[in-house]
Amino acid sequence: MIDRDSRSADRDEWPESVVSTRPYPRIVASNSSRGIVVGVAVALTAVLLVSGCGEDAPYVPAGIVRTPAPDVSSVNLPEASAGGAPFTFRAEPGKLFILYFGYTACPDICPTTMADLRTALRQIGDSADRVDVGMVTIDPLRDTDELITAYVQAFFPAGHAFRTDDPEALRAAADAFGAGYEVTFDDQGVEEVIHTAFLYAIDDSGHLRLMWPFGIESEDIARDLNALLEEQTNA
Repeated sequence: MIDRDSRSADRDEWPESVVSTRPYPRIVASNSSRGIVVGVAVALTAVLLVSGCGEDAPYVPAGIVRTPAPDVSSVNLPEASAGGAPFTFRAEPGKLFILYFGYTACPDICPTTMADLRTALRQIGDSADRVDVGMVTIDPLRDTDELITAYVQAFFPAGHAFRTDDPEALRAAADAFGAGYEVTFDDQGVEEVIHTAFLYAIDDSGHLRLMWPFGIESEDIARDLNALLEEQTNA
């Protein structure tokens, strides 16, 4: 895990609207530098990938592989960026879908993650046309449809924004991915949000192929994306 101070330069990659318009500034995000731990909500099954010499050596991803790959093809939430129409978390044929659980008032982790992903997509060039991106708000009381849509599309103009007023539906969707979050209020009414910070790569069969933790380098994400897209092409 990389703390906020060591990632502060990434603010240069944030859209101006995200930097200059900080809604709910008293809300704090999960961040180890403030003593709040960003943890993994579920135990991950370790996968041993042995690399050897030569061109036939298997590709070892930088992201985390879970085995068996969770099937999230039945998970859906309303898409705020499409008038609330239900959206199933499965990539289009031959594509990948990258999903994130966060919130617009997150001071550092969420915008840094979005900026890192945007950089990775730029690094893979035209192949980025085969990658769709979405974000689910874990703070629907404050993140309106308009706000979460504007936030996501500040980073990705064609990005998908998801929001639901149904806490059980939100929790079920997060649980399907192993995403954890908690929203609490202190005695002064200040809201504190703790959440895991992973990007989730979903293929066109609706399986979760990789997870990238906060702090991973954009170059590593780009390499993993290229490998996954090549596999999709050869499938």
